[in-house]
Amino acid sequence: MTKAKRSIIIPIMAYPVKMRERSLEALRKGYTKKEVNEMFGFGNNTIKAWEDLERETGSLENRPLNRKPRKIDLDALSKYCEENPFATHIEAGDHFGCSERVIRYDKKILGITRKKRQLVI
Repeated sequence: MTKAKRSIIIPIMAYPVKMRERSLEALRKGYTKKEVNEMFGFGNNTIKAWEDLERETGSLENRPLNRKPRKIDLDALSKYCEENPFATHIEAGDHFGCSERVIRYDKKILGITRKKRQLVI
């Protein structure tokens, strides 16, 4: 029996702007894309994306991320949880107009657990 090889997962990170500039400068000096690929280790799509980025924005800086604003206000959720300590995630989601998953995620950020205080008689 042969052992299965484990693949190594390498995180994808943005290349530094100076490296981008050097690769495009090599293209301008007359090197072909294939030669630039071999020199720097980039793919054709990466170089094409940088050319497009430079043409559209005039810079090789990363484009800003267009992130959505938070679905619910964390202060409002905290207040709701204080007022309704036994409310389920589904009930809280219905109250705020979002999914149960959003409620669980935001409660985790706030440090609010599902554990209830014990009732002492």
